[in-house]
Amino acid sequence: MLLQRTEKARRELSPGVRTLSLRERSLLLLADGRPLADLQAMYNGIGAQMVDQLLREGYLAGLGTTQPVEPPAPAPETAPEPTETLRSLAGTRMYLFDLSERLFARRDPDLARKYHAALREARDRQSMLAVGEALMAEVAKVAGDERAQSIRERLEQLQPPDRALSAAMID
Repeated sequence: MLLQRTEKARRELSPGVRTLSLRERSLLLLADGRPLADLQAMYNGIGAQMVDQLLREGYLAGLGTTQPVEPPAPAPETAPEPTETLRSLAGTRMYLFDLSERLFARRDPDLARKYHAALREARDRQSMLAVGEALMAEVAKVAGDERAQSIRERLEQLQPPDRALSAAMID
């Protein structure tokens, strides 16, 4: 089954609205037209629980309908890697946009605007990862090295396996 965002999801993704977690918002960003199984495989298996919750709460619906669909039976307890179709630079870019918004929009709006503009201008892998690297340095200053490292690990999950993040972003 293919999923689509509902009007409730579109409101959640609009600027200034933050009721869902970062992972849930990221999943919503990737949801339109994606197969249910691909979304369930995200976040090392946690995606299945998140998709079920988003379906129940009316953020996602089956393609061609605006009504929420009943979530399927729970998947077995496994931790699959995100599928190749979900691992992309576009997903990484959206994650970085959301991260910048959450961490800096209220605290330092100019810095948030700077990173948003830089991410919009980043047209290739290297330039996008360079912006991500600068953003991680800023995260380390504001929230500490441990928080920056956990964000780097999430970013790695969004990268295609043959294009893992550079050593500069990991170290």
